[in-house]
Amino acid sequence: MSTAPTQPVTQEQPGEVPEQRAAAAPGRDRYFDLLRAIALFRVVFYHLFGWAWLPVIFPSMGVMFALAGNLMARSLRSRPAVQVVRGRMRRLLPPLWLLGTIGVSGMLLGGWGPDSEGHPGWWWIHLSFWILPLSDPPYGEGLPGIHGLIGSEWAEQLAVPLWYIRAYLWFVLLSPFLLKALRALPWPTILSPIALSAALEFGWLNVPSWRLDSNLVDFGAFGACWLLGMAHQEGILQRLPRYVVPSLAPVVGCLGLWYMLTHGFRPEHDLDDIPFAQSLWSFATVLLLLHFSPSWSEWPRPLRRWDRVVTLFNSRAVTIYLWHNVCIVVAESLWDHLWNVPLLEEHTPWLLESSWPLLVVIWALTACCILAFGWMEDVAAKRRPRLWPDGSRSAGGGRSGRHR
Repeated sequence: MSTAPTQPVTQEQPGEVPEQRAAAAPGRDRYFDLLRAIALFRVVFYHLFGWAWLPVIFPSMGVMFALAGNLMARSLRSRPAVQVVRGRMRRLLPPLWLLGTIGVSGMLLGGWGPDSEGHPGWWWIHLSFWILPLSDPPYGEGLPGIHGLIGSEWAEQLAVPLWYIRAYLWFVLLSPFLLKALRALPWPTILSPIALSAALEFGWLNVPSWRLDSNLVDFGAFGACWLLGMAHQEGILQRLPRYVVPSLAPVVGCLGLWYMLTHGFRPEHDLDDIPFAQSLWSFATVLLLLHFSPSWSEWPRPLRRWDRVVTLFNSRAVTIYLWHNVCIVVAESLWDHLWNVPLLEEHTPWLLESSWPLLVVIWALTACCILAFGWMEDVAAKRRPRLWPDGSRSAGGGRSGRHR
């Protein structure tokens, strides 16, 4: 996912110079849109089912960081760095502020306050991370929910996805410098986050502050993906001989899988908990996806039926990402009510114990969040607010891929 999904994307073709590409008609790269939509769906699916193999099948976070890095490099080509960074922050932060306004208000009503961290002064300072998430925003643990509607773990689940916002913000702030380094020393720059991840994993680098450590761990795990996205936009990947990536990426991926399997991979300790393995596997997967990427200005015929869904996901990526965990908590609380129906409890306990029907409820609740909160993404992007921007004419956005 990229957290700035609404900007047009074009891919540089082998041998194409920037001037030629700039002269081409702008449009969305529907292959990138499809990857972003799949990544978002997989994130929701994983947070509901918790299957350890899901991040292996499709490393969503690495893919989303790569797509965001591609967009960032494209913007930095044509506009001043300060303007680009400011624009990205403007798109990112207002949806977070809306979440924080509602979430923090609920936490305060639930009894969370300055004494929660043992030092009121620090609590107020840490609360500012809800405004500018340079570190993980604080939240109230163990707060009561609303009986029968919201479970007691709601505050924790609301805060779980925010590490991505924090990591994304740092990548945005560092991108002008990363792009300069990428142009000067492409492959040492791309591989440097993996080297950082190895240094942290094997104890060659010790960081005393857990907040700084969190930032460095995430940069090590996903920085190479962000840089691969930038490198794709810069044409660096396209200059490689065609056999290099298909030959090298599987070797790196297998190394990541080997490290994962030999370092405690299990349902409670999956790829997301093994940063060095994550860095290798995500790097290899993203490298292959970018290497084989077609440039779709129009959908291939078999995929045209998914146009509106994919367009909606890309138009409301931030809203879906920020609110889906709360939707899971609410859906589970509502689903528990069905145990009070004797007929269902007696004859279909297998249905009540299954998470599959919950998936439908969660997406229904997520659709409600899109309607209720998605407009903030339009406001942040300085667009006319839309309720359901799936690219249909009734949504007021024209057909996707041409007028967005």
